[in-house]
Amino acid sequence: MKFVDLFSGIGGFRFGMEEAGHECVGFCEKDKFARASYKAIHNTEGEVEMHDITSVSDELIRGIGSVDVICGGFPCQAFSIAGKRQGFEDTRGTLFFEIARFASILRPKYLFLENVKGLLNHERGATFETILRALDELGYDAEWCVLNSKDYVPQNRERVFVIGHSRGKRTEQIFPFESPSRSTDIQRNEIDIIGSVRPIGSNRWGDKDVVYNAAGITGTLLATDYKNVRKIAIPVLTPDRIEKRQNGRRFKKDGEEMFTLTAQDRHGIMIAGRLPGSHDQNSRVYSTEGIAPTLSTMQGGGQEPKIIQKPRGYNKGGKHEIAPTLSANSWHENNILQDGYVIRKLTPREYWRLQGFPDWAFDRAQKVNSDSQLYKQAGNSVTVPVIYDIARRLV
Repeated sequence: MKFVDLFSGIGGFRFGMEEAGHECVGFCEKDKFARASYKAIHNTEGEVEMHDITSVSDELIRGIGSVDVICGGFPCQAFSIAGKRQGFEDTRGTLFFEIARFASILRPKYLFLENVKGLLNHERGATFETILRALDELGYDAEWCVLNSKDYVPQNRERVFVIGHSRGKRTEQIFPFESPSRSTDIQRNEIDIIGSVRPIGSNRWGDKDVVYNAAGITGTLLATDYKNVRKIAIPVLTPDRIEKRQNGRRFKKDGEEMFTLTAQDRHGIMIAGRLPGSHDQNSRVYSTEGIAPTLSTMQGGGQEPKIIQKPRGYNKGGKHEIAPTLSANSWHENNILQDGYVIRKLTPREYWRLQGFPDWAFDRAQKVNSDSQLYKQAGNSVTVPVIYDIARRLV
């Protein structure tokens, strides 16, 4: 089937749809950096290219021709539920209206939409009701489901997916279906936080301050993560062996990035939040600007875990009762927990992997964008394997 990719970003919808055998005929993305990545990754020759969706004329939309599906992970722009009709007219001024406008002109068989889970209860459900009424007025019967990316990749990311079925055209129900949870062979269904790198003096630490456990899953990736990239703790196996191996693979040399999560092998993502134990002070990992007390899961006997730092400056690889500062570039400094973990930041490539993108796509995008933009683009994207699992059911 032919589809139009609205609010296309870097092409998460497109990857899933094309993998399921569908064909893209046009795309729309306002952000020039995301658009650069999209065009570097995908062959868009001969397709209709649109930028600011609010500036796309009805005439241009008609020129797209016949399509079967409109895809769109539209921004959750605030609705003003002040109208009386609570339908199509009440969506004017929102970006959802633009999807509705495309649908009213192109009349596709399906609408395939995505948004944050919070859309369902925004304004106590009034926003979502307005969307459903708008779709009904346009001649679409809607079904929806909340799916979590953690059933496909190691990322906790709940999103609501809406399928609009054109009334009068033969379509089949999509939801519910069983997600391919891999919990039986990979223990990563829960987020495991072992420490925090929160600033000194802060009474609270948030999602950006934690370090994630390799045996668990990461929190939801956000477009703003480039300001404070998520930290991971990676297990270092057989540290004293001459021929060092990690999960059956060679150890990286000094200066190389550690092995990390892929779709096939999800080694070692750990959340820096809290260590196991009831003692609050001793169970945390500190801090981006100050010093940390000794990390401990056992008291006394000299068995408290220490932090070891690779030879650097005055530390010279020594063990200290007070840990060196965990700084924003600690992944370069190679700070290591004595019980076998190295803490570092996730790389932009790993962010893309956590959204299900292949490395070759990242390599192309990396040639045209900075790391900051690559982090943003991954955080804004949909998770490719989730899109594919839905797209393959569209017939």
